Amino acid sequence: MKITVLGAGAMGSAVAFDLCNRPEVTRVRVCEARPAVLRTFRAWLQHPALKTYEADARDERALAPLLAGSDVVVSCVAPEHGPRLAALALTAGAHYVDLGGPEASVESTLALRPLAEQRQRWVVPNAGFAPGLVNVLGMRAVGRFTRPIAARILAGDVPTEPREPFSHRLSHSAEKLLEDYTHPVAVLRHGRVEHCPPLTGLEPVEFGHGFDTMEAFYAAGGLDTLAHVLQGRLDRLDVKTLRWPGHADQMRFLLDLGLADRTVLDVRTHLTYRDVLLRRLRQRLGGDYRDAVLARVEVDGYPTDADSRGDGAPADGATRTLVYELVDRYDEETGLSAMRRCTAFPAAAVAVLLAQGAVEGGGAAPPEAVIPPEPFVAALAARGITVTERWLDEPVAA
Repeated sequence: MKITVLGAGAMGSAVAFDLCNRPEVTRVRVCEARPAVLRTFRAWLQHPALKTYEADARDERALAPLLAGSDVVVSCVAPEHGPRLAALALTAGAHYVDLGGPEASVESTLALRPLAEQRQRWVVPNAGFAPGLVNVLGMRAVGRFTRPIAARILAGDVPTEPREPFSHRLSHSAEKLLEDYTHPVAVLRHGRVEHCPPLTGLEPVEFGHGFDTMEAFYAAGGLDTLAHVLQGRLDRLDVKTLRWPGHADQMRFLLDLGLADRTVLDVRTHLTYRDVLLRRLRQRLGGDYRDAVLARVEVDGYPTDADSRGDGAPADGATRTLVYELVDRYDEETGLSAMRRCTAFPAAAVAVLLAQGAVEGGGAAPPEAVIPPEPFVAALAARGITVTERWLDEPVAA
């Protein structure tokens, strides 16, 4: 099994690390355009199955021969390159996986479905944490019900030692943070897709596991595909981001001042207010830190007969709530943050399942629509990313 990873930054390096430690993967090729990043990666990860190349994802002529012979291509570069790289992977006869991006980019990638069907290969964007792992858990939970009614998904990454005033750090990029906080969020109301403004719907959440009082609010984390996949199956779906208390108010204050606007500051510069804010966020919230990833999926409804006879769900015909929870922390042994683990390892798991032929045919779809949840969850559990399950008698998601 040969898998090519595009990008050797924080997420690409973690994807390569996981793939190199899977015995079924015989060759991992990593392409990175930045020499300094590539040198750092080579010093950090050395493995007999690993080969690295200095290659720019924007240079199709140079990239095409490097993709030849790959079973899967995993893109960990900027999401705007996704549609073009997915087409290039299909041309090379490979499946394609990426970590997701803005809705327009994902839609363009999914528009490659006819070509993917013709090539009998899969294009699977949004295969990171949220979107990605969380989406698959949502579909897995919904599948445990004969008649699911409502679902609530809470997910986020937080520093284990928060500092005021923002009580947050950058796990991906400042650009992604602002995208999440400035785009509407897809939810379900009465079975139909609606959109909520970001940074609204603020509520306290008692999460536990050392994160007793958190806050949750709407933020566009890229889970819009889940609302469309579940449209008509659920009456209500809520998807919110988890953060330490006070973070949403601080970010709303900055955005209400117009500091995320794309308006140029004045005639003597090309910089926008957003450019300046991005720079300051990188300076103040960037850098290394210990983190944790939290996720909770709650689904209300009528359980299937099998679930109503066991797992704590009584067979009395009443509605029950299934709760999945995930808590992952910074790995001191490997130096991988929880967010790198929970983003990169799901993408690697999807890539391996596709290469193994676990998904028949070909096409383009997000992971929640095509990836079998049981082997996916098992692959993550083998990497120490475990999901707990419990049943409650009282509905909570609605």
